[in-house]
Amino acid sequence: MDDNKKPQGKDQGIVLTEAQQRARRSRSVAIAVALLVLVVLFYVMTLVKGPAVLVRPL
Repeated sequence: MDDNKKPQGKDQGIVLTEAQQRARRSRSVAIAVALLVLVVLFYVMTLVKGPAVLVRPL
């Protein structure tokens, strides 16, 4: 039995239109950009604070 075959008939699952695929891709890119901005922001803030990040009263 070949598992690589795509199912036939109504068991194909959800098939997206071209517009839906473009919307999904643009959402994914927007999420990736937002995540990248947060990572860069945290990195820059750590550099700005410098070693003082580790100096805290007990």
